[in-house]
Amino acid sequence: MSARVLVVRLDSDGDVLLSGPAIRAVAARAAHVTLLVGPRGRSAAGLLPGVDETIVWRCPWIDATPPPVRRDDVDGLVDRLAAGRHDEALILTSFHQSPLPVALLLRLAGVPRIAAACEDYPGTLLDVRHRLPERGLHEVTRALSTAAALGYPLPVGDDGMLALRRPLPDPTPLIGPGPAVGAMPADGAMPADGAMPMVGAVPAGARPYVVLHPGASVSARRWHVAGFAAVARHLVGRGHRVVVTGGPRETPLTAAVAGGLAGVRDLGGRTDLAALAGVLERAGAVVVGNTGPAHLAAAVATPVVSLFAPTVPAERWAPHTPRLVLLGEQGLGCAGCRARDCPVPGHPCLSRVEPGDVVAAVETLLAPAPSTAPAPSTVTAHSTVTAHSTATAPSFAPATAAPPAGPTVAVGPTSPDALEASR
Repeated sequence: MSARVLVVRLDSDGDVLLSGPAIRAVAARAAHVTLLVGPRGRSAAGLLPGVDETIVWRCPWIDATPPPVRRDDVDGLVDRLAAGRHDEALILTSFHQSPLPVALLLRLAGVPRIAAACEDYPGTLLDVRHRLPERGLHEVTRALSTAAALGYPLPVGDDGMLALRRPLPDPTPLIGPGPAVGAMPADGAMPADGAMPMVGAVPAGARPYVVLHPGASVSARRWHVAGFAAVARHLVGRGHRVVVTGGPRETPLTAAVAGGLAGVRDLGGRTDLAALAGVLERAGAVVVGNTGPAHLAAAVATPVVSLFAPTVPAERWAPHTPRLVLLGEQGLGCAGCRARDCPVPGHPCLSRVEPGDVVAAVETLLAPAPSTAPAPSTVTAHSTVTAHSTATAPSFAPATAAPPAGPTVAVGPTSPDALEASR
C-alpha cells in the first residue's frame, strides 16, 4: 500500500455515488485516495468510504452549466494535481463521455500511470485503455471493471454495493420519533408543532414511513406533481406515514405534493445530502425519479420505486439495489434521447404511470423480503419488478500485458452473459 491514487468523477452526486464501489476497491490497496469531483458531486464525495482527500473543480466539458475555459483556471488545477504527487490516476466517465481531456491535464500534472475506459485513440494519454461493451453493463460495474484494469479489483468480502460513511445524521429532529408501522392517530390529526404523530414505540428495525422525492435535476425525468400528490393521499389513506423531500429550490414542489395533508411531513429545503441519507435510511420505501436521491436510497439499502424516464438506459442507471420496482415505459422509440426537457407531447414514458401503480409498487416493497433474491428480470414493461443481479459484484482480472507500441488494453466483459459468468 504505497501508491497515492487520484480518482476522477466530475459530474453530479448520483454519478459520484455510483463510483463508490470502485473507489473502495482502490482504497483497499492504495495508501492515499484523492477524489477529483465537480461542484455538483462535492456532497456525495464527502459521504464515500475510502476517500482521504477531495478536490473540487468545475469542468467546462462535463458540468451541466459549463464555465468558459480559462487558462488560469486550468493551470491552477494542473498545479494542484502536480503538488499531490499521485502515482496513478483512475478516470471514471459515463459511456457518452471521453476521458481524454482529463487525461491530458493529468499528464501535464506529471501523473505517470493513467487508466480509463476509452473508445477513442488515446495516443500517449493513457497507460491502460480499458474497453467495455456499449450495452449490458451498469455504471457501477463499468467503474469496477475499469478499477480492476488498473490493478484494483474489488477486495474479498466487499459486496460491490453502494455504501456511505457512518454514522449518518439522526433524522429524528426532522421527522419525530415516529409511530409503529402502519399506525396513525384515530383522528389523523397532526400535532401543533408539525412533528409527525407518535402512536407508539417504533419496533426494532421498523421503517415507519414512505418517502416521496418528486424533484429531479431536469424536467424530462420528473413525474407530474398531481401523481405524487395522489400517491401521498392514497398512502395516508392506507395507514402509511409519508415524508416528502426536496432541495431548497423545490419547496413549492414539495408543498404541492404534501398538500397540507395530515400524516404527511414536508421536508422540502430542510436537508443536505447527508441529512437526506439519514431520512432515507429509516424509510420503508422511497418513490423517486432518475436522480441522485435514488442512488442515495440504494446506498442505505432502502427499497426504491423508481419512476425512471428512459432518457438514459435503465440497464446502466437504474438504482443499484436488489429491492427495486422500476416504473416507466422503457421501450419507446425516443428512449436514450438524453433530453433535459421532453420533446414528445404528453411525456409518454412517465405519464402512463398511474398513482395506483406506484402505491402497489410501494406495498410490494414493504412486504417482507424473500430469503433469497429472485432471478434477475428484464426491464421492459412500465411496471416491471426488477431484482438486479448486482448483489455480488464481478471480480475482474487486472489488465493484461500490451504490445510496447501503445497503452495497455484491458478488455472488460463483452456481454451480459459473460458478465454473469464472471460473478
